Amino acid sequence: MDICELILSDHHEQRRMFAMLDDVAKDDTRTLGVLWKRLSTMLEVHAQGEEELFYPELLKLGERLHTDEEVEETEDAIGDHNDIRDGILASQAAEVGSEAWWKGVNDAREANDEHMGEEEHEGLKEFREHVDLETRHRIGVAFAAYEAEHVDGVPIVDKDPEEYVKQNS
Repeated sequence: MDICELILSDHHEQRRMFAMLDDVAKDDTRTLGVLWKRLSTMLEVHAQGEEELFYPELLKLGERLHTDEEVEETEDAIGDHNDIRDGILASQAAEVGSEAWWKGVNDAREANDEHMGEEEHEGLKEFREHVDLETRHRIGVAFAAYEAEHVDGVPIVDKDPEEYVKQNS
């Protein structure tokens, strides 16, 4: 079980679920609501799991490689997670299917798309290149357990990216 593969698998599922929302009739608010509840919960649990398990290790990698790239990538990722959270919270404050609800959903989607692309081409790539499989497995097992333990969700709380890096470096 490789943390890189688990994150990529989650990304695939997130893309698939956003596509499912696109396929639901706009007046079928019951289906839209339950699909979005599942997806938004998945997004936040995934983000929290990354923040607890993946990004601290990425920061350690940067220290070992003597580069600042991982600090910048981590700060950017935490900012992206905050943008996703803001979209989720905006959607939760609106009536399912309303213009405001779709705006929140689409804001979360755009932030998530940006985040996944950057993470896949930067942090995950570096991790695969420089972190041994045993470590990736250890983190992967912990990440899978974290997501399973929090399948019903976690509190949605923005984090200060710079403070996050300070606390996890």
